[in-house]
Amino acid sequence: MSHPTTDRPVALVTGGTAGIGHEFARQLAARGHDLVLVARDADRLAEVAASLAEEYAVQVGTLVADLVDRQQLATVEARLADDERPVDLLVNNAGFGLKRPFLVNDVEDEQAMLDVLVTAVMRLSHAALGAMTARGSGGLINVSSVAAYLPRGTYSASKSWVNSFGEWAATEYRPQGVTVTTLCPGFTRTEFHQRMGVSRGSAPEFLWLDAEFLVTKALADFDKGRALSVPGASYKAITALSRAVPHGVLQRFQRLGRR
Repeated sequence: MSHPTTDRPVALVTGGTAGIGHEFARQLAARGHDLVLVARDADRLAEVAASLAEEYAVQVGTLVADLVDRQQLATVEARLADDERPVDLLVNNAGFGLKRPFLVNDVEDEQAMLDVLVTAVMRLSHAALGAMTARGSGGLINVSSVAAYLPRGTYSASKSWVNSFGEWAATEYRPQGVTVTTLCPGFTRTEFHQRMGVSRGSAPEFLWLDAEFLVTKALADFDKGRALSVPGASYKAITALSRAVPHGVLQRFQRLGRR
């Protein structure tokens, strides 16, 4: 396990070996950030870390951790709280979804999803914000979802928590020098839906975004100090309409992206 020790800013990215997390890691490395990548797969983690370090001439540390496991999660919390090796930016990206309806899922699978999408975000944010507010600088990007605006089961409920927490934290900690941005992606061309067993045809093609576009927009919004980032004109419209449209109408979208 190695960790950055240069004068470059350090970004810690959970779920940094694939999809949106990997794109965050790549773009942050291109910006000159050293990285700490967190993921469960040790082999893939080492491979991605070596590739990014070579391509962008930055230091890339790794932490093998399953965020469902409280002891392993604690090792990531400790890294974020380490004053001697400060982390300047935390990207809470790790996550997964469950394709089947709530009562069809095993309750332990539902609990694991809640642990990753809510508990890990809360605990890692707590560790990072404590260190950052003490220094008077830093930032968090919490990856939520447009699903937070739609009644789509426990995944949406978890992402609603991320949105609510982020909205509050952005206002609470801005005076102390910390920027908190909540990113709400829509359908994105990554491994996320493949792992759920959801086909690309489950949603109209125009709704699918590229991870590079998504992360570029998210970092631009973060740089501007925005509390919320919703990349893509279609998703900006969806989130705006969700505030005005009755839930009964929104529920018609429940099956979108589940085939």
